[in-house]
Amino acid sequence: MTDRLTEFANGPYVFDVIDSGPIDGVPIVLLHGFPQRATAWDLVVPLLHDKGFRTIAPDQRGYSPGARPAARRDYRMGELVGDVIALIDALGVESVDLVGHDWGAAVAWSVAGAHPDRIRTLTALSVPHPGAFLRAMPRGQLLRSWYMAFFNLPKIPELFLSRVFRPSAGGGKRIGLPEPFASRLYDDIVASGALTGALNWYRGLPLGTREDRRFPKIIVPTTYLWSDGDFALGRRGAEMTGNWVDAPYEFRVINGADHWLPENRPEEVATAILDRVAARST
Repeated sequence: MTDRLTEFANGPYVFDVIDSGPIDGVPIVLLHGFPQRATAWDLVVPLLHDKGFRTIAPDQRGYSPGARPAARRDYRMGELVGDVIALIDALGVESVDLVGHDWGAAVAWSVAGAHPDRIRTLTALSVPHPGAFLRAMPRGQLLRSWYMAFFNLPKIPELFLSRVFRPSAGGGKRIGLPEPFASRLYDDIVASGALTGALNWYRGLPLGTREDRRFPKIIVPTTYLWSDGDFALGRRGAEMTGNWVDAPYEFRVINGADHWLPENRPEEVATAILDRVAARST
């Protein structure tokens, strides 16, 4: 494909895409997390472009204005995985190097597990393999994940976060985002109307199908990047993730970093991606 991709469709839903870098470069797909959009990768993509790669960063389901279904069941993992496969199809390629952070990492693990033929390499940031995540729950992860239950409440999370994310209340700085990401959080998520769709990723979890609860081992070359200062994700799940990968695997720890790796540690993130892609090519 030689044209820029500005949007793609999956059924009735249309997703916005930031397609940048060398148009003839090998495509790297970047999946953002909560509560962010494709611009979360702004500091990472120039480093990938400098090495000749093309980057494809979508605003995912609930975030893109044309892809905000109202029903919680429309945010089950199978639907989110289907969106990524539709994006790969729209690119006109058989497979891509896939990267995800936070919720984007959870989706990336699931895409690689369900469709290994469409993924050349996987680089997951912060969130461990879903099987490891669940195994870690009774080992301290449950206390870190309390907010997931809160986000399943109706309406209250919207009221709470719409106030917390206001610039006058601290905006993204309240959750540790650096500038310029912190000051634009309210406009990107609340003012744009994306907040309920973003929260529906959590609300769709209890409605997962049997297929959604299958956690196959990953059989594509994988790097998992975790930070020891992550407030939301503990060490036990991170350390167990390797048990769920039956392929070349590397576990990298960024010491002293918080949860927001693409924004706060873009150089380390880009290096991890490039090293994984290069290892596949040799």
